Amino acid sequence: MSEHKIEIQEFTISQISEEQNVQDIVFNLMADPNLAAINYFNDFTDDAIDLSTMSNGENDETGIFSSANGQLMAISTHALHHHLEIDPQQATEILIARAVRKMICFGAVPEAVSACLYHINVADPNGQVIAAGAKKGLENACKNFNIKLAERKIRFDYFLAHGPVYPTIIVSLMASIPDKEKLVTHTFKKKGNNIFVIGKSYEDINSSEYLEFYHEISDSPLPVFDIDVENKLHSVMKRLIQSGLLSSASPIGKGGLFFSLLRAGMPSGYGFDITSDAEIRKDAFLFGEAMGRIIVGIDPKKADDFVDLMSSLKVPFFALGHVTKGEIRIDDESFGFIDKMTPSN
Repeated sequence: MSEHKIEIQEFTISQISEEQNVQDIVFNLMADPNLAAINYFNDFTDDAIDLSTMSNGENDETGIFSSANGQLMAISTHALHHHLEIDPQQATEILIARAVRKMICFGAVPEAVSACLYHINVADPNGQVIAAGAKKGLENACKNFNIKLAERKIRFDYFLAHGPVYPTIIVSLMASIPDKEKLVTHTFKKKGNNIFVIGKSYEDINSSEYLEFYHEISDSPLPVFDIDVENKLHSVMKRLIQSGLLSSASPIGKGGLFFSLLRAGMPSGYGFDITSDAEIRKDAFLFGEAMGRIIVGIDPKKADDFVDLMSSLKVPFFALGHVTKGEIRIDDESFGFIDKMTPSN
């Protein structure tokens, strides 16, 4: 099998000026279809999960359902085409890590995953390299995260009529919910709650919506990712959820920190007042999509216990700010109110 490698121009963050108009970035990214509110499955929902509505209903939009024996289960579907042709193994590992982190934040236990590769011609050497790399990434991620892999591992779908389209991998992750009473949703719960970020911030904007949509640069490396760090983060989240210290938890995903905060505030109409890291470029801090980070909301009465536990676990974390009645503020600059943060407004 011949080795296939696509040469791309090596992007570095220094190619983008540090002097950026953050408000202009925000309101331009509002028009990005990948950051629009769609539904629970792609993590962009504006609707909070209503625990009281969990039932055997087949049309539960939250992705939560109850099996015949009463076991609560959760399912989510995620897709990725970015860099499958460049680094199919790591791209697939990142996709699985994102799916698992979302379930862990929710309080669910990832159990099994299946995958499908689209627009791959396995009769072509390039397709074989992508398929082999994706398979290896899938197996490695499942081994690290202790998830069962569907026996067939990866299914293929290829039609010549599709024309020149990106190879795409779609995964479906199934998880069990051991304790309904300990479920944690992504939405802010109360004005005045403290907001912390678990994980390290990086001066990284690779493969972000900010870089691709706002700066129109589509060729860049994958975002910062370390599967061992991701695994440690999952263990920490399990401890925190069991401790009952969290009022909300949300993985930092598409759109970076800012849009993850936005998704946490929109369902309840709460805003946020945050302070950026002076040692990290503001655009990278707010819109970078480096892996291994989670936003958590903490009741002020539990803040000391949270800090004590996090310090004992020796995992990077920092105080980001607090939940507001509706206003969005960054470094003492007002961005208006969250009920106006939609393209139509």
